[in-house]
Amino acid sequence: MNHQALQHGAHLTFYCHARARHEGILLSEWLLAQAKALHIGGGSVFRAIAGYGRHGVLHEEQFFELADDLPVKIEFVLLDEQAEALLQRLREARVDATYARWPASFAVLGDSPQPHGHHQGTR
Repeated sequence: MNHQALQHGAHLTFYCHARARHEGILLSEWLLAQAKALHIGGGSVFRAIAGYGRHGVLHEEQFFELADDLPVKIEFVLLDEQAEALLQRLREARVDATYARWPASFAVLGDSPQPHGHHQGTR
């Protein structure tokens, strides 16, 4: 079995609107690409059905509306050094987003092989 030891790091979540862009591409896609370039084991993007942010404007899914400006969150569970590297890259690129960070403990369960090129938690 492929049991990985429990690791300690951070849960990092970024919040933005679904159509937010950085350097011409969707911010959610840009964040995932930056994380992948830093060899972070994975990340996920989740779309909300409603929400409001720091500007106080409510966005919600409507039946007759293309809800392309709904809030999304982009999440990573990673080592502290990886979190710092990702945040530094975002600061240098002057990304406009809100984020939350809190301590996390994580490991991989099961015995399925990791895909080629996939690194979980560490390089």
